[in-house]
Amino acid sequence: MKDRRQPAVLVFAANDPSCGAGLGADILTLASMDCLPLPIVTGITVQNTSGVEGLLATDADWVADQARAILEDIPIAAFKIGVLASSDNVSSIAEVVADYPEIPLILDPIFMSGRGDELAGDETWSSIRELLVPQSTVITPNVPEPLRLAGEEDADSDTDEEGLAMRLVGAGAEFVLVTGTHAPTADVANTLYGERGKIRTDRWLRLPGSYHGSGCTLASALAACIARGMDIEEAVREAQEFTWQSLNAGFRPGMGQFIPD
Repeated sequence: MKDRRQPAVLVFAANDPSCGAGLGADILTLASMDCLPLPIVTGITVQNTSGVEGLLATDADWVADQARAILEDIPIAAFKIGVLASSDNVSSIAEVVADYPEIPLILDPIFMSGRGDELAGDETWSSIRELLVPQSTVITPNVPEPLRLAGEEDADSDTDEEGLAMRLVGAGAEFVLVTGTHAPTADVANTLYGERGKIRTDRWLRLPGSYHGSGCTLASALAACIARGMDIEEAVREAQEFTWQSLNAGFRPGMGQFIPD
């Protein structure tokens, strides 16, 4: 029997039954980029392409047990983290990944759905800020999320993006990729920051329509590229290209948003 070794990516995220975001999007993206997705279920959502109606967190011990069972068996090339559903899960996951500091960690900090449904409360955000940001290789927030991650959720909307990104770098993250999908601009500008400040900005044609799961797809694509050995700038560019093409080919399976193909 063939012994095929794909780079394996361990994913912590909640399940989305519509498969546009969450673990479904992670699995599809990683498999499309020739990686082995290893999904750890942090929660169960009641949602479709129109929005999220409910979120039930998985027991934190079960989250850790799922991950450790895999880590004892399969070599991992990267961690990818999405919706964590509770502060207890954040603490549990932080303990797990702390045992593997050599493995890159891609953190997609999601506090609400595309429709605006809340997916993480203040306690969960505080835990992410204190326990996971310092362990992150790359964080992929959209424009509003650096405010929450930096503890500035009540800050004025014109708070400097670069300053907030650099605060996250100062807190221990190696890189921060701020995505511009939520900004009211003609195109989408995604900017990568590192310890010396701004590294690069990539601009993409803003596609018409509303998309479900673009952030999950981007973060998983980035995890795949890093798992395959790309350096950070190459990985960021390749992941953006994959995501834009997936959205450009997106489709509307239900009555709500489009999902990536």
